[in-house]
Amino acid sequence: MPVPYLSRSRHVSPLRDWRRCRRGQRCLALAMLGTVLLAGHVACAQNLIADPAKVAIPTFTEETASSGLASVYTGEWQYMVGGGVATFDCNGDGFPDVFLAGGASPAKFYRNASARGGALKFIAETSGLELDKVTGAYPLDVDGDGIMDLVLLRVGENVVMRGLGNCKFERANERWSFDGGDGWSTAFSATWEKGANWPTLAVGNYIDRSKETDPWGSCTDNWLHRPLGIERKFAPAVVLKPSFCALSMLFTDWSRTGARDLRVSNDREYYEGGQEQLWHVQPGKPPALYTEAEGWKPVRIWGMGIAEYDVNGDGFPDYALTSMADNRLQTLASIAVGGVPKPVFKDMAFDRGVTAHRPYQGTDLRPSTGWHAQFADVNNDGFADLFIAKGNVDKMPDFANADPNNLLLQLKDGTFREAGGLAGVDSTKTSRGAAVVDFNLDGKLDLLVSNRRELAQIWRNTSTNAGHWIEIAVHQDGPNRDAVGGWLEVKRGGQVMQRELTVGGGHASGQNGWWHFGLGEEGKADVRVLWPDGKAGAWEGLAGDTFYVVERGSPARLWVPH
Repeated sequence: MPVPYLSRSRHVSPLRDWRRCRRGQRCLALAMLGTVLLAGHVACAQNLIADPAKVAIPTFTEETASSGLASVYTGEWQYMVGGGVATFDCNGDGFPDVFLAGGASPAKFYRNASARGGALKFIAETSGLELDKVTGAYPLDVDGDGIMDLVLLRVGENVVMRGLGNCKFERANERWSFDGGDGWSTAFSATWEKGANWPTLAVGNYIDRSKETDPWGSCTDNWLHRPLGIERKFAPAVVLKPSFCALSMLFTDWSRTGARDLRVSNDREYYEGGQEQLWHVQPGKPPALYTEAEGWKPVRIWGMGIAEYDVNGDGFPDYALTSMADNRLQTLASIAVGGVPKPVFKDMAFDRGVTAHRPYQGTDLRPSTGWHAQFADVNNDGFADLFIAKGNVDKMPDFANADPNNLLLQLKDGTFREAGGLAGVDSTKTSRGAAVVDFNLDGKLDLLVSNRRELAQIWRNTSTNAGHWIEIAVHQDGPNRDAVGGWLEVKRGGQVMQRELTVGGGHASGQNGWWHFGLGEEGKADVRVLWPDGKAGAWEGLAGDTFYVVERGSPARLWVPH
């Protein structure tokens, strides 16, 4: 439903708000606001799980106080966005380690010291990653040496940190000719273009930070860092014009043709004449926007985060887009049999029950603000659920302050129902980035959330009613070690679950490691990899409740945590 234009910035006056309305922002009469909000809250409440017997409700136990994590995302105006979480294994033990952006404070790294199936334990260590002004982070094996590197987004110069092994890192901007610029970076994605021996990085930038008193219309340029020929370095950045204040980016094979285009979610609060974007990124050609003539339809939201998964089982990825007020869930409008689809998407958020536009509990009736989004099967029933981190930008009076995080469980009919309160993850702190990851390698996904001006929180999945599961790591020889751009398919019974192997999306938060699939009552699954070059691996029958490493050209190898 339409919502009134309400500014994020403390600098806006009512006169400025009226002018923005006159220039085309979607507005409602304030006299109608109470009625609209109450109706929306009632509709939202109807999305709560009415019959818990229809779905396994997971149980999460908060272990923040005992975990060893003690990180706060600090800062004022330039840190109202960001607050990223990165998870990756940097010492080879298979357990996901943690990096938390600190904003105005130094970032922090934590080595995972959890025992398998036990309480979540982390130890703060000096890693070389402890920079200040960090908004987000994404793990990526840039040089293909099997040691994880990390891209740090910052207010100021972005930095690529080269992994040295044993969770130590060094600056690599000069070594790899990476120009970190001097922007306000808030979004990231990476891929390997066809035939390249070096990755292509996309960096999304926000507003001109020198325009604090009048930031509207000051969106700064996004950058595309492509390989420098056959050298293992980056060429000078290509500017992506126009740019509309990106807060999330994702290279994605939306058409299943092997072309990895760049999807960008933009914040309509500050752009003028902008919209959501999809860029052609083809080897040897300059990037070019998809046009309305090609089928792309303008969508304007307060874009904050992107999550991807094939929700409806049609073989093509769907996209959850977080925003202020109602969120979107986009799917292809039509799929030509035997042909290439057009980039025409329709919204199915309302039909599926994932608008998540207002708090689902409590007395705060104002619209929600969504940030990080992630599809993950938290109860292992074989249906991907959706987590959304929520939190007011900065005590904005027209948006909810008591805004609990969402945990939307997918039912067998493809609809979603809210279970954040029942599951115990209904924190009303001011959340930003997040990671839904199996930290203690027990096959059940845990939850880590970064909060603005408050301690990050972590919950262990202590469910006793979860289904079977399988977790898979995918590797290949060559520069693209983790097969970014490939697909992982897991078949349980007659259902095929498909996940694209991507780097990017979410809100300033990236993950690398095990790919998790719930199997429900099935104790086994058939698995195959569609490799980035389009070649398909063989189907392999694998036992459930187990970890496997799939190396290209070899049978899946059983892996057991120590």
